[in-house]
Amino acid sequence: MSIITKLGKKSQIVIPKEIRDNIGITEGDELIIDVLYDKIIIRVKPKNYTKKLRGLHKEVWEGIDPLEYVHNERESW
Repeated sequence: MSIITKLGKKSQIVIPKEIRDNIGITEGDELIIDVLYDKIIIRVKPKNYTKKLRGLHKEVWEGIDPLEYVHNERESW
């Protein structure tokens, strides 16, 4: 989705309502701004990083018994 907006008098931008609603941000939410070459990347700062990362890459562990895995790793030392 691309929407054009203008830079305001105080170098501020307005995130259009359609985008705010789409990603679920409201007034007071914190945003992370990164610069990558000529791009500005704006991301929502998670309220809780633990909840945000929970389940990340869980597909890597499908079919693997975690206790057996740890046991085998320890035995390899």
